[in-house]
Amino acid sequence: MAAANIAGTMPPRRHTLAALVAIVFATGAFAQGAFPSKPVRLIVPQTPGGASDALARIVGQKLSERWGQPVIVENKPGAGGNLGTEFVAKAPADGYTLLMSYVGTQAINGSLYKSLGYEPYKDFATVATVATVPFALVVNQAFPPKTVGEMVAYARAHPGTVNFGSAGNGSLNQLLGEMVNMSQGIKLVHVPYKGAAGALTDTIGGQIQMTFSSLPSVAGHIRGDKLRALAVTGAHRSATFPNVPTLAEAGLPGFELSPWFGLLAPAGTPEAVVRKINGDVAEVLKDKDLLEKYGGVGADPYATSPEQFGRILQDDIRKWAQVVKASGAKLD
Repeated sequence: MAAANIAGTMPPRRHTLAALVAIVFATGAFAQGAFPSKPVRLIVPQTPGGASDALARIVGQKLSERWGQPVIVENKPGAGGNLGTEFVAKAPADGYTLLMSYVGTQAINGSLYKSLGYEPYKDFATVATVATVPFALVVNQAFPPKTVGEMVAYARAHPGTVNFGSAGNGSLNQLLGEMVNMSQGIKLVHVPYKGAAGALTDTIGGQIQMTFSSLPSVAGHIRGDKLRALAVTGAHRSATFPNVPTLAEAGLPGFELSPWFGLLAPAGTPEAVVRKINGDVAEVLKDKDLLEKYGGVGADPYATSPEQFGRILQDDIRKWAQVVKASGAKLD
């Protein structure tokens, strides 16, 4: 009888398990709904003034408004973007430290550097793309050529005297210049800087003649007549500067390039958090004010799922490995 009484006071095992499962799911739902419950750090692994920085501040502001929490943009430049990228790779995988990355640091650096402090694909969760951005070939206003064809002819007639700046050795800016050299049989001399801002300053000042730079970085300088745009690298002309031809239109086919920019998190970040951020990014990319700001800098909104973003990153790692190998560029 005693045994019967004891059994009668205890719930069946299946009920206990059901209760535990309910608690786990309720906790997960609460955690997902609570994100973010504190400020989010958005790391930009480049210097201020570039496309990554501009997009981080535009998107970060809109996410902050949506979340009711500050999104703090922090610039951590160095080693071609590797320092800031490694910082995020080793951050807690909770969604509160994000990386504003782009094809240069995430897909190219792995082929350029002998060793990295992180694995470009495996050490990150691909969260959300935010934009595609064409690059522009811009020149100093005093530089005689007015078209890409004239620039190529000038460089051919004055070998070794035309300099182009970049954000650093192995940067996408450099690879674009080297691709022009290879395709046209000319010798534009590469001048590396510690960030895109230095290359732009010296192009404006006339210390160097030209640079490839992301459109958000140079839009204001083009409008202010401090720089002259010869071409853009996209498949189509930029709506921001419709009178500027594409490189293909200017006589250099095969230079269709509008790199992606996107948010990554440390590998192991909970899927619920990743999907929360992805969904919120997709919503802010529809915001009228954001679209106006994107238009002002020449960026196009670009929304993908985390899975699509992952496939894009893997494809670009393979593609740019071939370009880097052909260029012969290597960094320690």
